[in-house]
Amino acid sequence: MDDAQELLNSYDSANQSEPGVAPEILKRATLIFVLTAWETYVEDRAIELFEVKFKDLASNHAKHFITEQFALRLKQFHNPDSLKTKHLFVEFFGIDVTEFWFWNNYHDPKEVKTVLNMWIKKRGEAVHRARINTENSHLIKRSELDKCLRFFHGLAFATDKALLGAS
Repeated sequence: MDDAQELLNSYDSANQSEPGVAPEILKRATLIFVLTAWETYVEDRAIELFEVKFKDLASNHAKHFITEQFALRLKQFHNPDSLKTKHLFVEFFGIDVTEFWFWNNYHDPKEVKTVLNMWIKKRGEAVHRARINTENSHLIKRSELDKCLRFFHGLAFATDKALLGAS
């Protein structure tokens, strides 16, 4: 998230020196960094919880099997939208973290899921469609990036609250 904020600051600096000519790629890169930070956060929290939950598993075979399954899920865990995130935590830890996704201006977990999925989709556009669609050179507005950063800070906070009881 710090890298994303630094990119955004670079965009602002370039835009202040010559308004309107700041490279759009800095905004797309910021979006990509934020979503990469979200994916890393989810994976890291899952690993931390896994280590706590399964450290005392009695059977070596069972522990090996569960560890292998968990490693496989994480290897396949890309673009963690609401459904993928929910399934990961329900499958291995028996907790639906998405039920706890509410904070400040987000009072409904369903709305949070929709917003998360929208950001995941927009990240995909930034990565895969940025050069193809030249009409879409302004994929994301500067003000939207502030909302994006605040959203993912809030989402991580709400997810941490959900996982406090699970660890």
